[in-house]
This record gives sequence, C-alpha cells and structure tokens, in this order.
Amino acid sequence: MRKNDTRHFSLRDIQLALVLLTRLPLPKMPPDAFLRQAHAVWAFPLVGICVAGCAAVAGGLTTAAGLPSTVTAGVFLCVQMLISGAMHEDGLADTADGFWGGFTRERRLEIMKDSHIGTYGVLALIVSVGLRWVTLAALLPISGFAPVLAVAALSRAAMPVMMIALPNARSTGLSQSVGRPPLRSVLVSGLIASGISLIILGLSVTLVLSAIGIALLLGLAGLAQVKIKGQTGDILGATQQVLELALLIGCLALISI
Repeated sequence: MRKNDTRHFSLRDIQLALVLLTRLPLPKMPPDAFLRQAHAVWAFPLVGICVAGCAAVAGGLTTAAGLPSTVTAGVFLCVQMLISGAMHEDGLADTADGFWGGFTRERRLEIMKDSHIGTYGVLALIVSVGLRWVTLAALLPISGFAPVLAVAALSRAAMPVMMIALPNARSTGLSQSVGRPPLRSVLVSGLIASGISLIILGLSVTLVLSAIGIALLLGLAGLAQVKIKGQTGDILGATQQVLELALLIGCLALISI
C-alpha cells in the first residue's frame, strides 16, 4: 500500500477491521496497511456479521444435537468472546471500574488502564453476560439467529459514531492509535448496518432499534464526556456491549408481540 493512500474505501479495510476487532488467525498485513485504520471503520458491521455468524454456526450445532436453548445461547456467547478476544467485555469492565471507582478524570483514566478488575467491573460483566444469555435463550426458539446478526452489525456501527463524536481522552491507547475516522466512513458503517437490519428484521423493527441505539449513544457519549472528557478504546467496547444487550432485549420485546 502506498504511504499516501487516500482512497475512501478499500477491500483490504475488511481484513484490517477484522485484525482490529478479532483474534482470528488472519494473514499478516504490511505495517503501512495500518495507516488506514481510521478509514476501515466502515467495515466494523461486517466484522459483527463474521463474529456472530461463526458463533451462530457453533450454536446451531448444539441445537441440532437436541440441546436446550440455554446451552445454545451459552455456546454462542462463548464463541463470540473467543473470536473477539473478549475485548468488548474487557472495555465494559474497565469503563465500569473507572467511571464509578474514581472521583477525578485522572483517577478514572488510571483505573481504566489498570489490567486488574474491580467490583464494578465484575458486576457489569455478570449483568451483561447474564442478561444477554437469558435474552438469547428466550429469543432463539422464536426467531433463530437472524436477529442476532443484525444486532451484531448495529452494535459495532455505534463504535465509529462514538469515535467521531468525542475526542480521545488520552494520548495513548487503541482508540488514539486508530485515529478519528472520516465522516464518510462513519456514515457508510451506519448504512451497512441499517441495510443488514432492514433485510433481516424489516423496516419497523429497524426503526425502533435505531431509535434505541441513538438514545443510548447520546447517553453514553454524554456520560463519557462528563466522566473523562472523551472516549477511549474501553469506552468503544462498553458502547458495543451496552447496545448489543439493549438491542437484543428490544428484538425479544418486538418479536414477541
């Protein structure tokens, strides 16, 4: 890749997004490919489809074996975490610890950078994983894995929005190294995720889920601005987790009607 590569979009961005958001054994990319990290955010929803799709295959095998939906949901979550390296869950835990364990911006950022996990982080993971588990166990017998694919795309499209909406809270870290994405990449990410949701869930459900997602994004962005005056990689992970949980619950409520 040329060092002055200014293309708006590239197929290599998909591989780069997979490198950024998963632990899949992918071909090694040249160092200069990472100069396009900020541009590659348009492919984040496609990563969501890949992660959820692989997890759905594993979950489908448990269903085919006649195991209950609770086991299928657990296998699905486990495979998702393995593929992503649990990086989003880690971000959620660090954010919970930092936001509620520190009393100053500096202390909150220090706690979030610490690899140890505290009470708030443990509780956040228990609540998040537990609620996703029971929601999936209730949703899968009704609709299968299709809604989960849409939610995986939508929740990852929220991360580029947070990246462009807030400044970096620190001068180091994953989010800072990726950089501020171009508006066009953020918009394309949203369009891809919305298109996937429209195909899978239809217009009415997509509109409701989009409204839920926008409301949560505004709330999370406001909270991050108050607590640490910006965003970090942990904030992005927490954003994905919160939206995934909320949108899964929204799907269950809407599909059950």
